[in-house]
Amino acid sequence: MLIGQAEPQKIYRILVINPGSNSTKIAVFENEEKVRQFSILHAPEIIGSFSSAVYDQYKYRLQCIQDRLKEERIDLSGFDAVAGRGGFFTVGAKSGTYKVNDSMVEHLKCPTSEHVANLGGILAKKLADEVGVNAYITDPVCVDEMTELAKISGFNGIERLPKWQPLSHKATARRLARMIGREYKDCNLIIGHLGGGITVGSHQKGRVIDVNNGLDGDGPFSVDRPGQVPIRELICYCFESGATKEEVIKTFISKGGLYSYFGTVNTIAIEKEALSGDPKAELVLDALAYGISKEIGSNASVLKGQVDAIGLTGGLANSRYITSRIIERVSFIAPVYLFPGEFEMEALALGALRDLTGEETAMVFEENTERR
Repeated sequence: MLIGQAEPQKIYRILVINPGSNSTKIAVFENEEKVRQFSILHAPEIIGSFSSAVYDQYKYRLQCIQDRLKEERIDLSGFDAVAGRGGFFTVGAKSGTYKVNDSMVEHLKCPTSEHVANLGGILAKKLADEVGVNAYITDPVCVDEMTELAKISGFNGIERLPKWQPLSHKATARRLARMIGREYKDCNLIIGHLGGGITVGSHQKGRVIDVNNGLDGDGPFSVDRPGQVPIRELICYCFESGATKEEVIKTFISKGGLYSYFGTVNTIAIEKEALSGDPKAELVLDALAYGISKEIGSNASVLKGQVDAIGLTGGLANSRYITSRIIERVSFIAPVYLFPGEFEMEALALGALRDLTGEETAMVFEENTERR
């Protein structure tokens, strides 16, 4: 190398694993650049054959990943790290990137809450161990930055807890902050993740001080979750339907929302019906946008009206029908920016990369971390 010539930047190769309800997304990154991505689709009847304990899917998902990597001719020995989506390994985790250790894996096997994200760290650790590199998770779903005030539910013994999409929220918030020429830690933002579950959070100077529990039904209804429903009618349903506890839970986290009205989660098809003038489709989609707008409005009050910008991300952010109706109702609060789709794969890769390059130091989960 010539004197004075800059050293070439080291290329870190990172494999990213993101398990979803009926799919497992896989991506290959070289530093910040995504060079390959594909999805393994899992038939609903196969996923439905497993118990409600997500860990029961581990061997099946691992075999699917190993088979697909072989099919794609991807050699694990060529990677510097494996990053997975983070699950419920504890209560009240800090945001940021963690190295996956054996203690975290054991906690993910018996998690504080069942969610498919629990498999992300376990799968990443298994694949990383095969070639002797580190596994990482970033902004896991158990991140808790809520104030004590926000956790009071109104019924003693039941607490409002954050079960949300911190990975998506944080990645979108950082993008939005850069877009408006600010640092995330210096902004007040409202971020709405509009996916299968919908969560809207108050981002105050880099911390999410309030967010609805989209996993358990707090907040607006979504594609397949009913959101807040009248308590009396819910109690009556539980006692009168003849369904078991597990059946009721499954119904209210996967068969509510748009699915309960149309028997499908195909929002593109529902939107086409609305655009063609179908009154039911128009009414329900308008109500969906209405509920999201109300949630954004409530978050504006949390931030005392001091909102720099609003960001909307997730699959439903692709819908002009829905986003235009939200913007119409909330743009008086602050400018609204759209980030359609999701940036979870990039966020997972960048979290691992920051530790690999020494930009940040990844946290390590301790065995004695408090759990509830």
